[in-house]
Amino acid sequence: MPTNPTLNLGLIGAGRIGRVHAENIALRIPNARTLIVADVDEAAAQRCADEFRVNFAVKDYRMVLDSPAIDAVLICSATHTHAHLIQEAARAGKHIFCEKPIDHNLTVVDAALAAVDAAGVKLQIGFNRRFDANYARVRRAIAEGEIGAPQLMHIISRDPAPPPAEYIAVSGGLFLDMMIHDFDMARFLLGSEVTRVYAAAANLVDPAIGEAGDVDTALVTLTFANGALAVIDNSRRAVYGYDQRVEVLGSAGAVRTENNYPNTMLLLGPERIARDLPLHFFMERYQESYRAELQAFVDAVLNHAPVPVTGADGRAPIVLAEAAARSVREGRVVEIGE
Repeated sequence: MPTNPTLNLGLIGAGRIGRVHAENIALRIPNARTLIVADVDEAAAQRCADEFRVNFAVKDYRMVLDSPAIDAVLICSATHTHAHLIQEAARAGKHIFCEKPIDHNLTVVDAALAAVDAAGVKLQIGFNRRFDANYARVRRAIAEGEIGAPQLMHIISRDPAPPPAEYIAVSGGLFLDMMIHDFDMARFLLGSEVTRVYAAAANLVDPAIGEAGDVDTALVTLTFANGALAVIDNSRRAVYGYDQRVEVLGSAGAVRTENNYPNTMLLLGPERIARDLPLHFFMERYQESYRAELQAFVDAVLNHAPVPVTGADGRAPIVLAEAAARSVREGRVVEIGE
């Protein structure tokens, strides 16, 4: 447990998301600092260290876990390493921030969470969209009763272009890789647990995705314990750009969010009114949420407070992803109690 007002962090993984966190710590989170960055690609670790004022760059992540100077670790490595690293970090007595998902296998996830509980350390999962100002305001509108009892929710999440087939092969599939954020958002916004899942999916965007054994287009309906219904629609390609919207209908009104744009310009002419396309992809759209989630983790550790996104929050969307995949395979409604 840190004894000073600054949290000393070790970063494991110097790829795209690791660099985002390193930059935020260096420039935008005054009560934290990164002391060590580790990556199997030592050159990548060194580039990250040089750019974001990190003292040491190493190849072996165990140097992070073995350092008595490190209070907490950020796990930003490949998905298949997350659960193992969580267990090792917990045994080393380090608090943990881990990118989603914990793992694709629930048995592995449960072993990681058990290690965290046994060690008594904090674990926060990187569902950054909870920290987006738009979605946080929707959550407050629901929690404070501004729209009455929630009845129907629609979450739209569509990417501007499909990822390469080689990524699809290791991604875990659309439900675990892409819709997992929306499963988390559904639970977060409604403040209730899902009881039933029904999914339909197809390969309509890129034949290579189908050849890799995945789908690229899906609709999932959720039934919640509080009686509300939700639908999530995902597509790997929306030709007009990154589409991220939510609407919730309640007994006393509704609340919705629109896409974020790079500017507020409207082009007005005799035949049309037009504007620029939405912010291109998740790194631009959710930039501030990455800073906010990490600041929340730092504050929770320094203030001995609960983290806002727990291991249980990380586990629940994996259950929903498995249920959705089973629903597609078997063509039926899947009860979560199964």
